[in-house]
Amino acid sequence: MHLLPSLSSLLPLLLLAITLSHARPLEPERGLTLPLKRLHTTKRNLHPQLVRPFSLPSSEVVLTAAQQLQQQINRSSARLARITRRTPPSEHELAARIAERAVHLGYLRPGKHKYDPKTRKVHSDEDAEETPKGVVQGVAAELEGAAAAEVKGSGKSKGNGKGKASGQAGGAGGAAGGAGGAAGGAGGSATGAGGASTGAGGAATGAGGAANGAGGTANGTGAGAVPVIPEVDVQAGINGGLTLANAPDDTDSVGLDIDANDTGYVATVSLGTPPADYLILMDSGSSDFWVGAEGCQTLASEGGGACAANHKTLGTDSSSTFQNTGTAFAVTYGSGSVSGTIITDNVVLAGLSLPAHTFGVADIESTDFSASSITFDGLMGLAQQGLSQQQTPTPVESLASAGLIQAPITSFKLSRLADDLNDGEVTFGSLDPAKFQADTLVTLKNVNTEGFWEGDLDAVTVDGTSTGLTGRTAILDTGTTLIIAPPADAAAVHALIPGAQSDGQGGFTFSCTTNVSVALTFGGTSFAIDPRDILFAPVDPNDLTGDCISGISAGEVGGADEWLVGDVFLKNAYFSVNEQTNAIQLAKLT
Repeated sequence: MHLLPSLSSLLPLLLLAITLSHARPLEPERGLTLPLKRLHTTKRNLHPQLVRPFSLPSSEVVLTAAQQLQQQINRSSARLARITRRTPPSEHELAARIAERAVHLGYLRPGKHKYDPKTRKVHSDEDAEETPKGVVQGVAAELEGAAAAEVKGSGKSKGNGKGKASGQAGGAGGAAGGAGGAAGGAGGSATGAGGASTGAGGAATGAGGAANGAGGTANGTGAGAVPVIPEVDVQAGINGGLTLANAPDDTDSVGLDIDANDTGYVATVSLGTPPADYLILMDSGSSDFWVGAEGCQTLASEGGGACAANHKTLGTDSSSTFQNTGTAFAVTYGSGSVSGTIITDNVVLAGLSLPAHTFGVADIESTDFSASSITFDGLMGLAQQGLSQQQTPTPVESLASAGLIQAPITSFKLSRLADDLNDGEVTFGSLDPAKFQADTLVTLKNVNTEGFWEGDLDAVTVDGTSTGLTGRTAILDTGTTLIIAPPADAAAVHALIPGAQSDGQGGFTFSCTTNVSVALTFGGTSFAIDPRDILFAPVDPNDLTGDCISGISAGEVGGADEWLVGDVFLKNAYFSVNEQTNAIQLAKLT
């Protein structure tokens, strides 16, 4: 879901008025989020991820997509840093990355906009000196509102590239001779050897046009082109919200609601006395369980104030069996953080009762969790206990210890919004045989010693062609939306996808009409990713035959052979983990 450095040569220059304030999500999504979170609601990530685009005019959508992508990468990078015990990027560094992306696309000017790390605001200075090379001063981590600085582009540039049928861009700001024909350059007219296009405010020849290059003629993707990305995903990405799951057929299971366009998965858990239902994000990449506390507050550095009223909280006013131990806890995720106290109260999960279970209530939440656009009330970590900041058993460990399930097994079937089946579920103590093909089940040794679920990744192919990548490992994380690969690996994958371009900051885009299958091999079995999942979101929601953001991006933190594999892949396999045997199982879906 990244935009390429050459993206500016594919899009008309936009006129954007924005007000920049504290780095916190705007209200409308819940877009999580996440573990990534949404945008305008913008969910900064949630656990990677969860981010949603702003509900802005189409002329501003590109910036939204760019920011959404960078936030997802930021979250995943921070999460991967913690997973590998490396120092994560600072908040200022993450904000600077978003600024770099905005400046790169021409939406902010280095000399005009300055980011103050103390106030976390962006200031406009017409007389400011040009920013030194390599230093980006611009937008803060979030964009909130309208009308503070006008960003305009001007001038013309000529390119000398050659148009190709694959859609290669001709020169700096030149024409793209390929899917879609020629595209407008950033800030003016751009001419390349393969075709011409008009920039900023002019007409872009492309949607259905043709561009002639050294290799021949390339037809545009407008008329007659069939978008691969589902329109329902596009709308869900804009509107956010939950799509409710059907009741699971298997015992000891709970349905998983879909957050927005498959950005996260949420279960209903009963807490307290009298029992009340709470919406809980299910996360295989962490090990702490918490909900908001009565009187919950947003981080002071993110504006303060009460947590959103639409979130259900837990305390003595709502539960007669609530007991506060007085022990403090704090958890920091790839994006977002919470802190509070450890308590005991009754928990009912998938019909299984845990009286006086130990977990946390969050008195302080970052806006990644406290904003009204966030669809869940808390988070349940389902990795191993060794990761727990609360130093308490996970719910599945407690269920096994109490003899309520045969073994500490957690199994996931993640549903895809576009399939309209709503059959996602998490099963405790076993695997649901109705959800997978038994003869495809593979068992992997967990090679991670910190408590995450990580297995050997044998190979990666694109439409059956090998990328040459071997000897990798993959952390499997339901709390991460995208797939994050080392930069060289991400580049190798996209080199085999026609028309794919890199934005130079970890993101990739290619045509929304591209029907490509990327497959990951585990335990000798190749698991194909549905082409709809590789196309994470359109750059412009009003043009589903234009460019889409890739569901695979490059991460800057982590081992050279280590991948972070989220829901883009996990929707395509049955995923089960066993804490007793320290093993991972994957199977093809029925």
